[in-house]
Formats: sequence, structure tokens, C-alpha cells
Amino acid sequence: MTRNTPPRPLNVEVLFPELVAYRGTTTRLHPRPGSPNVAASSVGGPMLWPADEPWPVCTEDHGRGHGRRPADIRREREVLASAWSRDPFTGLTDEERQLVNELRRPHRIAEASETDPLPLIGLAQLYRRDIPDLPVGPDDCDLLQVFCCPFDAHGAERYDLLLHLRWRRSAEVGEVLASPPQPQVAGYDGYVPEPCVVHPEQVVTYPFAGLLPEELRARIDAWEEVLGEEANQSDEEDRAEPVGYQYDLSIPPGWRVGGLASWHATDPYPMDCLTCATPMRLLLTIDSSEWDGGSGSWKPLEDRDLRPHPFATPTKIRVGRDGELNVFACPADPEHPHRWNLQ
Repeated sequence: MTRNTPPRPLNVEVLFPELVAYRGTTTRLHPRPGSPNVAASSVGGPMLWPADEPWPVCTEDHGRGHGRRPADIRREREVLASAWSRDPFTGLTDEERQLVNELRRPHRIAEASETDPLPLIGLAQLYRRDIPDLPVGPDDCDLLQVFCCPFDAHGAERYDLLLHLRWRRSAEVGEVLASPPQPQVAGYDGYVPEPCVVHPEQVVTYPFAGLLPEELRARIDAWEEVLGEEANQSDEEDRAEPVGYQYDLSIPPGWRVGGLASWHATDPYPMDCLTCATPMRLLLTIDSSEWDGGSGSWKPLEDRDLRPHPFATPTKIRVGRDGELNVFACPADPEHPHRWNLQ
């Protein structure tokens, strides 16, 4: 099934004609639970990985022998999803609650050292043929593969995630690795994805308000203030969430490729390449949810009757405080190291 974003509540270019010059596109991935194969773009699906190429691993010095088994994490999700689907929702049965408690029990791998190579978890693979806004990779690579370490234990402060991106030419992959290595335990449930097929859709996007010229930003703020006052003056029965530039008209939520980054959790700051100082471009956004519980104006037409939770979190990936991870690439040389930030 395809996914289609509803028309925007208002035509922002009619309200503010200057925005025409800032119009861009982004590709919403619309991941939904499914059974993708190695030839498909996916989130949490199998990777097109050569049998003779080492699987990516984390070699940073950190604890890796205590956590939850990925199979237990996924089984718990199945139990909770089954309970949630019951109408009316009456909570877990005693048997389900007992099973969930058992599945949540952490495990210790006694023989694991803090320097053992730790297999990374495959988060996503994206074929350029499927994703309009996916750039050409180095040496004309057409496939982007994204991995992460299942522990938040990296960087100077020892709480950062570790992200690994690999570009490749899919046509050159011969025999595919049938059984990739998997971590025995994960330190964080939010880095264990559910297999999802994607339904790419290219949509129009505009810059984060804080990056617009000051005069234009001031006019948008004044317009939003008037809408807010009108909403507050309406009757309770007729009161609706007022339309806002940031959350309804500029940047869509959810997993997406290309476009513009949102800076709603921090002030904007330069994301320049650490190798050549070129301003970097947004490559990929990994979001904890596909739509919010407010106005939900970005919710696809096909999902309009679904409740926010758990249907808005199909991948089960959670970054930061249920936020989004923006991954940036160097346009001058895609082989330069990527950068990312959390919002």
C-alpha cells in the first residue's frame, strides 16, 4: 500500500511569496511493518552484504556483556501489539504480563570483554532507484546502508550512539551473506529495529523558521500569534490546534531522505565538513515517530484512522528523548566522514 501525505492545511507560498525561493523536496520513507528482502529498500530489513566482506563491528572500549536479547525485545513488542490491537483495549492478561516481565529480564554474557568486536545492528538500506532525494554516493554507489552499535556508550562523555554508514554499488555484490552476525545483547531497546518495508513519497519542504531572514521570520511569528489568539477565542467544542509554520507547513516528521533539517530542540549551528570545511547537507533523518499526537496534519491519508501509539512508531527505533537523528554528508566528497545531531 502506498502512503500519501495530505495537502497542507494552507498554501504557505500564497501567504509568504518569498518562500518560493526556499522551496525544496524531501523523500518521506513511510516505513511500515513487513518482510523486506535484500533487494528492497527497508528499515530493519536484511542487508545486501557480500559473503566475503567482514560485517561492521564496534571496537570502542565499553561494556557489552549486559543487556536484553534482541529476540526478547522483539517478542515483547509482539505481545504488546497483540494486546493493543484488542478492541476495546483492556490491558495485558495475567499470562501476558508474566511473559513480558520474563522477556524484560536482562542477561549477562560472562565471557564478553569490553574490547571484543561487537556486531553492529543494521538500521536501514536505501537504494537510489527508490529514493528520489538520495544523492549519488562515492564512485557512483547506488546503495546506502546504515548501522549502529546497540549500546549508548561512545564519545568523550561515554553516552553517545555510534553510527556507521556504508555506500556500495549493488550490482557488484555477488554471493550475499546469509546469516549476518548479531549482538547477543543490546544495551538499549531503541536501537533494535522492527523489519519495515518503505513507501517513498517525495514532498515539498521549507527551511526551519530560525534559518529564514529575520524580517520574514518576524512576519511568520506575527501570523502564528494571530491564529493562536483566534483559536483561544473559539468555543471549546470548535477549538482546534492552530496551524503552525514549523509543525504543519515546513518540515515533515518521520524517517526521510534529503531536504532540510529541523532545529526544534537546539539553536541552529553550522554543520561543516570536518575534513574540508564545506557546509554539509542533510542526508537522512531517523525519527522516533512518524507523526505526532497533536494536529497530526502530516499523517498519511491511509493512516488517518489510526491512533498515535503504537502505530506512529512502526520501526521501534528511538533516538535521544524520542527525538530525531539528522545525518549530514559532505557534498564536495561523499567519502568524507558524516556528521549527525539529535533534535
